[in-house]
Amino acid sequence: MISASVTETIQFYHLDPMNVVWHGNYVQFFENARCALLEKIDYNYPQMDASGYVWPIVDMRVKYVGPCTFGQKITITATLREFENRLKIDYLITDAKTGTKLTKGFTIQVAVEKDTGEMLFRSPDFLIERLEAMTQ
Repeated sequence: MISASVTETIQFYHLDPMNVVWHGNYVQFFENARCALLEKIDYNYPQMDASGYVWPIVDMRVKYVGPCTFGQKITITATLREFENRLKIDYLITDAKTGTKLTKGFTIQVAVEKDTGEMLFRSPDFLIERLEAMTQ
């Protein structure tokens, strides 16, 4: 499968009153890695828009394994797991120095025709063909 990673340093504004990363910020970390993955397959948000489809997230899960703390460098990896009927992207956040698993999760996005608002039950053929070529 296709993967992309980004590295971030935990900043003060990421923290909650308990001095660990506030749970809602993990969604932003996932988004940063997802954009890197979409760039890698040349189908980021501008390309989605130009293709006539929007891809809303319809499901998301996050499992917090260990805390992220101020100054810590983390690596966020996004891996495309499914693409025929939807985009299922798995995420793994690890400590950049030790590789310790900190958080994992996934998102599911579905294709929706921009003009009609109709959800597709299969990813557009051009995207399936592109991704099959990249995974062979």
